[in-house]
Amino acid sequence: MQKIFVIEDDENIRELVRIALEGYGYAVQAFETAEAALDCIGTEKPDLAIFDWMLPGMDGLEAIRLIRENREIRDMPIILLTAKDKEYDKVVGLDGGADDYMTKPFGILELAARIRSLLRRSNAGSRKASFDKLSLGKLSVDAAGREVFMDGRAIALTFKEYELLMYLIENRDRVVPREELLDELWDYNAEIETRTLDIHIRTLRQKLGEEGSSYIKTVRSVGYRFILPEKEEE
Repeated sequence: MQKIFVIEDDENIRELVRIALEGYGYAVQAFETAEAALDCIGTEKPDLAIFDWMLPGMDGLEAIRLIRENREIRDMPIILLTAKDKEYDKVVGLDGGADDYMTKPFGILELAARIRSLLRRSNAGSRKASFDKLSLGKLSVDAAGREVFMDGRAIALTFKEYELLMYLIENRDRVVPREELLDELWDYNAEIETRTLDIHIRTLRQKLGEEGSSYIKTVRSVGYRFILPEKEEE
């Protein structure tokens, strides 16, 4: 049975999510604070965690950052719940390490769909690359270790950011349509979150640094393509 941690200070929401997810067959542990959850995550190693952003004491975003710094649990899928609904807030949340982002109020059916998608991807492991290690100009990827480096500097990517980068690299000989990326990497009806992909692309570019925009090109009205910057191809 897959285990999910729910960290939410609002008791009504916490219990609603816990009961609903148990109804879907998950083992659920619920916590009121990030500190309490972090005390258990290292030993319990849940399959997925759902963090509210605004929590008493340590907020959810800070807790997610700590998890991403821990090599043993850094790949755990995480969904961030929040009342913040501005695009800037979504960028901050995803850039802070969340794999997905849902605003309150939210529907249990959609939350369950996103959980299934993240767990399916996580349980299957990262997409099996056609290479063990690959260097593309200043960018290098160690597929076996799920590590990405830009000019020798390690880049900390979330599970979803890594999957997105790998998919673009594997398909770098063509433009990948937006619909294909959403279908392959999110695998749920994304009509409500039409900007999800764009936000992940933006945060991925930011993490890659100044070179990010040069490697990941936007093809207007179609999708995205991974290419080597011209100066590195010469």
